[in-house]
Amino acid sequence: MFGGKLQVTTENTRSAKAERDLSSLRGLASGGVHLRGDEDYDRARTTWALAVDLRPAAVAFPLNAEEVTAVVRAAAAAGLRVAPLGTGHNAHPLGDLSDSVLMRMSGMTGITIDADARQARVEAGVVWSSVVEAAGAHGLAALHGSSPDAGVVGYLLGGGVSWYARSLGLATNSLTAVELVTADGSLVRVDAEHHPDLFWAVRGGGGANFGVVTAIEFTLYPIETAYAGMLVWDLRDAHQVLSRWAQWAADAPDAVTTSYRHLHFPPIPEIPEPFRGRQLVVIDGAVLGDDAEAERLLAPLRNLGPEMDTFARVPAASLIRMHMDPEQPVPGGGRSSLLDELPPAAVDRLVEVAGADSGNSLFLMAELRQLGGALGRPQPGAGATAMLDGRFQLIAGGMMIGELAKQTIADCERVVDAMAPYSRGREYLNFQEEPVDPSTGYDASAWERLIHSATRSTQVPSSRPTTKFPPADSGPPSADDGRTRGARSWNRAPPLTVTSIRLAH
Repeated sequence: MFGGKLQVTTENTRSAKAERDLSSLRGLASGGVHLRGDEDYDRARTTWALAVDLRPAAVAFPLNAEEVTAVVRAAAAAGLRVAPLGTGHNAHPLGDLSDSVLMRMSGMTGITIDADARQARVEAGVVWSSVVEAAGAHGLAALHGSSPDAGVVGYLLGGGVSWYARSLGLATNSLTAVELVTADGSLVRVDAEHHPDLFWAVRGGGGANFGVVTAIEFTLYPIETAYAGMLVWDLRDAHQVLSRWAQWAADAPDAVTTSYRHLHFPPIPEIPEPFRGRQLVVIDGAVLGDDAEAERLLAPLRNLGPEMDTFARVPAASLIRMHMDPEQPVPGGGRSSLLDELPPAAVDRLVEVAGADSGNSLFLMAELRQLGGALGRPQPGAGATAMLDGRFQLIAGGMMIGELAKQTIADCERVVDAMAPYSRGREYLNFQEEPVDPSTGYDASAWERLIHSATRSTQVPSSRPTTKFPPADSGPPSADDGRTRGARSWNRAPPLTVTSIRLAH
């Protein structure tokens, strides 16, 4: 697709050459380059996901696209892979980076809002809270997620489920342009008119499968307010509340996007008094429409008598913190899957494995995000991820501290495995914290087109991915190659050093 040749080396020659040429990286990134043994190496390699212990050959902090280009070229010359990273919210799948340059994009924070065109241009290190504030000043809203400090680029290139998702669809399809550096060090801009095949692929296929993304442009929406908030019950009420919400969510109009959670709050001063030390059921979300219609839609849930009800007309910018996601790095981890319907048996099962008497980890969180609506319909002109094939997204997460980490993962897998009979056999790859069969994130035709796009393009040699596209001639998965239903990893060998990653947001 672009000029240049893919680097093909053996493991031994790459390692030997890297030892000689690592010093060539110094001075190429104004934000700093840190090698193993440097004083600031440990700080530089630490990401938002504190449970992840990345140990790259080097860490670079470029401040502009030209520096990204220089680092990519130097890494290629040294026989190293490149692993671009935003905040590191989903750094878990990156794996062994001993032969990689971890490219931290956090210093690239430029934001431009074109209020008349309802467009935003952001650089690769921008987080959502900054965009929401900038857009809100013009009465506009973006299709952000639930975390204020999640990276914009990783979220959008991987899909993106916003509080308006059931009305407006996947956030990735709000992208209008992507700027990226290819393996030969070329900086290119892709959009509907320029390299349209690549523009299709990066929208849901992840930019780092094709290069290092330096900036993106996307649509903003004239949403100044929403009817939004949360309803709270004690976890002992989970069965009654989940039964009602599951039926209600299945029939709700597209104007409604909500989430249902079981939350276990620790008894520490940092937690507000209404939540401190408690186990709760929380339903939060947003309704696009007038107050009267929103109140009518929420009435079946309010009739269950929540002990807290904060739903009201609020500024759209306030939704970025409504979900109470942590805004500081945390040692967390979890598992996820897409579900179909939630019949009474599924409700029983979830309460059994994640309710008040489940015996799960002290700080386990179980969540169901309401999908469907526009998320379940392919949008005209959409990218590789045109829709999500599921009615609900199941997320189980918890703290990954010391010996608690093993128990947390075991409990998360227990929750996801218990709900497997209600799974679609599909995945939303943005929430996968372990290597999975990437084909489960796409429909068959999109997957075939993606692997051909990845094979044709000049990829950046890079690190172990969440979404690692196979060569186009690899054929369908066999029963023993790790890509079968329920597999927790995908073991087909990539072509020598040519692998790729999803930008961890």
